[in-house]
Amino acid sequence: MLLGLRLIYTGADTLVPRAGLTREKIVQAAAKLADDEGFDSLTLAAIARLFNVRLPSIYGHMSSAHDLKKGVALLALQRLAEKMEEAVAGRAGKDALIALANTYRNFAQQHPGLFQASRYPLVGESAAVSGGARLARVHHAMLRGYGLEDEDRIHATRLIGSFVLGFSLLELAGSFNHSMPDTEDSWRRSVDGLDDLLQCWARQETRDESH
Repeated sequence: MLLGLRLIYTGADTLVPRAGLTREKIVQAAAKLADDEGFDSLTLAAIARLFNVRLPSIYGHMSSAHDLKKGVALLALQRLAEKMEEAVAGRAGKDALIALANTYRNFAQQHPGLFQASRYPLVGESAAVSGGARLARVHHAMLRGYGLEDEDRIHATRLIGSFVLGFSLLELAGSFNHSMPDTEDSWRRSVDGLDDLLQCWARQETRDESH
């Protein structure tokens, strides 16, 4: 028995788990591997080695490396959405913006592999039912607190995403380690700047409507 699996031979070259190995367990293990070794390290062969089973046993649950990465991406978005909803709940305006931005940054630091996985391309129904849709709703709810209308909320969501992604990737790469001032100061000043921009954006939108 390995990792709780009872394995049986069904042929000269095939090991099939009798019970225990599931798609969910594979995705959970792949998520941890992504954080430990990087999202790009995920292959079906790597997962087979992790469970100490033959590759055909993995193909019984995952059709391809894309299927595996899609599963991890969906898990990453689900976890990030749960953290985001909890962090922003009951907050508005700048407080909500700070909670949202900090959640992204903390997730990137604590789960670098899943942070990369959350950007894996999803299409069609997979994208529609993913945690990405929940994240978009959190963004839009937060931005309504700044008085932004529908189209401007989309522009602002893209701006916030670009800032958080860029800052987090540079921080993970150690790009801020060799100069002063402290990275925390830069983060706080940047989020303050975003808040100022969003407030000005809302005021400009109001002035435009009055003309």
